Amino acid sequence: MKTTPEHNERVAKMTFSSVYPHYVTKVEKKGRTKEELNQVIEWLTGFDENKVKELIAEKVTFETFFQRAKLNPNANLITGVICGYRIEEIENTLTQQVRYLDKLVDELAKGRKMEKILRAG
Repeated sequence: MKTTPEHNERVAKMTFSSVYPHYVTKVEKKGRTKEELNQVIEWLTGFDENKVKELIAEKVTFETFFQRAKLNPNANLITGVICGYRIEEIENTLTQQVRYLDKLVDELAKGRKMEKILRAG
């Protein structure tokens, strides 16, 4: 499924601060912790908990969020379907990066082991 330019633009302009509370709610409802969520975010982006708080306070868009991130070299190992899109087939880099994060949060919420989520072999 191809993403549309409109979809990519909408993803780019969404603020991380508007989505983060939903990530927290999703993982906590399934018995996981905010600390585990932050560990997953740090693995993908290099942002520790304090940096995440700064980015939330700054109300950065996903575009800015991922421009500042140092994406994990193993991020390309994140595959599968999220929100109806096969991650490895998304052509827009930013949209793909946002879906990487969505997929990791989803795996965390589904109770997957941290080593598997962090692609630790």
